[in-house]
Amino acid sequence: MEVESLRNKSGKTMEEQPGGSAANVFKRRRRCRNICFGVMGVLILIIILIVILALTVFKAKRPVTTVDSVSLANLRFSLDLARLKVSLNASLDVDLSVKNPNKVGFKYTNSSAQLNYRGKQIGEVPIPAGKISADKTVPMNLTLTVMADQLISDSKFISDVSDGELPLNTFAKIPGKVNILNLFKIHVVASTSCDFIVFLSNASIGDQDCKYKTKL
Repeated sequence: MEVESLRNKSGKTMEEQPGGSAANVFKRRRRCRNICFGVMGVLILIIILIVILALTVFKAKRPVTTVDSVSLANLRFSLDLARLKVSLNASLDVDLSVKNPNKVGFKYTNSSAQLNYRGKQIGEVPIPAGKISADKTVPMNLTLTVMADQLISDSKFISDVSDGELPLNTFAKIPGKVNILNLFKIHVVASTSCDFIVFLSNASIGDQDCKYKTKL
């Protein structure tokens, strides 16, 4: 009776059925293969979308550093030509602004601004690390104290003082990075260099010429 119960009307056992376990295994494999292909397709679409966003909306743009103003403060100057003795104390107020045109924040590390006279550094001020939000501009007010000994030791200083004009330069370099979608970290270095003349007679500044550079 048990043998007969395992047989269907055609006289075949379940293992002998044409739609038995082998067909079910094949169907399961095909279903798994289709699911895998579907998941891979979705992942590929996501990757393509991320790449498109990274190259368009979130494309890394160059931060722009601008010198808004330069002014001379606390100038104390005296010249004794008979003794070839010069006394000079001064500080320079430099107003910088850094604009982040990216759609993500720009983080910058510790850096500094320098004051130079004929290629020689005569002053420096630190710029602490910080962050600039997307599409924002951050002002930086810097005060550079002139190192008089470095300035006076230059052989051309007496001649410039006699003419009443000091050719100076400010240089600021701000390194940082832009993090796009937490996937791409783009390193950026924004710098600005300004040449100008200090007129000793009235402590004014003129002939200012600034150059800006950004390196990705």
